[in-house]
Amino acid sequence: MNLKEKIKNYIPFDETEIKNKEYMLKWIDTFDDVLTRNNEFGHFASSAFVVNKERTKMLVVYHNIYDAWIFPGGYADGEDNLLSVAIREAEEETGLKPKVLDDSIFAISSSPIGGHIKKGKYVPAHTHLDVVYLLEADDKENLTFREDESKGVKWITFEEAIGNKIVDFIRPVHKRIIEKLLLDNEK
Repeated sequence: MNLKEKIKNYIPFDETEIKNKEYMLKWIDTFDDVLTRNNEFGHFASSAFVVNKERTKMLVVYHNIYDAWIFPGGYADGEDNLLSVAIREAEEETGLKPKVLDDSIFAISSSPIGGHIKKGKYVPAHTHLDVVYLLEADDKENLTFREDESKGVKWITFEEAIGNKIVDFIRPVHKRIIEKLLLDNEK
């Protein structure tokens, strides 16, 4: 199943995700290249919402460009298997080997990214279309991080996940994912 079909089949959690789904599908229909950074208006990314076994904590990395905490993730860079991207990014950014809890999309979001300097070059403002997968890891294992991308990695509580030390545009995404996760756990 290709990316467009996966997004079409995704059942949104709330009105925000309904609108994000519509936006993503229109984006795919509008642009030829949605999976690489060659599309400077925006592109798909994939993130890993990594939880501990007890579902009480999540894993975050301190992102150098955003200067705050955010869940692991990265650009598709041409790959349409966004689950594979999420797993790879989680492993690279944390040193853990997370387990996939479900190979379906767990959440979607779109976020405006302000212009910034990356590797000495200016990157103009653009949109990230993020597909999020739910993964699990052992919160007792040693964590490592890539100094070229972040200043640290740690486990935080769900309450901390929506606090002021989290990347501004990602707080509502964290909140929505946690609400969905807690509802799923009640079932």
